[in-house]
Amino acid sequence: MKKDTHPEYHLITVEMTDGTKFQTKSTWGKEGDTMHLDIDPKSHPAWTGGTRQAAQGGQVERFNKRFGGLTLKTK
Repeated sequence: MKKDTHPEYHLITVEMTDGTKFQTKSTWGKEGDTMHLDIDPKSHPAWTGGTRQAAQGGQVERFNKRFGGLTLKTK
């Protein structure tokens, strides 16, 4: 490996949104720094099974809201 081309790999502490902490190796920050997460698998809807915003007001629902009452006239 070439010298001085790779970032330093060291131990940091990661703090989850619920306050739990664990140590891992990373190139982020400096040795001993703490990374505070705003979103993690314990709070993000993708992992917790929460609802998605797009499913509540998508294109089809908006179309039906605007044009749902229209009917075709038959002769």
